[in-house]
Amino acid sequence: MILKCCIIDDEPLAIELLESYVKKTPFLQLEVSFTSAVQAIERISKGDIDLIFLDIQMPELDGMEFSRMIEGKSRVIFTTAFAQYAVDSYKVNAVDYLLKPFAYTDFLKAAQKALQWFELSSGTSEMHSPDKSYIFVKSDYKLKQIPLDKVLYIEGLKDYVKIYLEDEPHPILSLLSLKSLEEMLPDSRFIRVHRSFIVQGCKIKMIDRNRIVFGKEYIPISDTYKDSFAEFISRHTPLSNK
Repeated sequence: MILKCCIIDDEPLAIELLESYVKKTPFLQLEVSFTSAVQAIERISKGDIDLIFLDIQMPELDGMEFSRMIEGKSRVIFTTAFAQYAVDSYKVNAVDYLLKPFAYTDFLKAAQKALQWFELSSGTSEMHSPDKSYIFVKSDYKLKQIPLDKVLYIEGLKDYVKIYLEDEPHPILSLLSLKSLEEMLPDSRFIRVHRSFIVQGCKIKMIDRNRIVFGKEYIPISDTYKDSFAEFISRHTPLSNK
């Protein structure tokens, strides 16, 4: 699915940054940018824009008021330097709220949240289309598509994660927190077993004394996550084997 995007911001440098973010995100297509909400009214009213990256504090018509005028399928991600608008943004049913200055990883997370919303709305979500189950992560200055059915486990290393895939000799390294990545993953398939590890349940072949065995690698199951992991395993264990 490709989302058609519009950027509305009265700061040219902010527009330039957002345009660069949109252009390197494969599922986003930039249609037009505006330096004021008033200029954008006629274009948005055509109803073909999916996602609007919208500043809040702008002259003539601010982003919050503009968002209340939007009809149809268009959804909003607010981009602002003022944290006090966060609560109000959710009152107008915004997809997300990005506080300037924000990194590409934050932008991508918000964009993926919008993509998931549109996929659910159109019936093309993971539950309907398992072959389209994937996420995008930034690695080696490139955006890579990660098919979820290939993921064995994920290791968190401070601000980085290592994603280990089947049939791949080396993990994919990405500048992303484990918590942020965890929020992108379907909890029906992935389970946190340690502060530094997330595993995919269907890939677990053996559990040996509170350790999950992946070939020569042993993933520890910490006391903090032991109960939730046991419940996860129980849900996926046939009654006859319990």
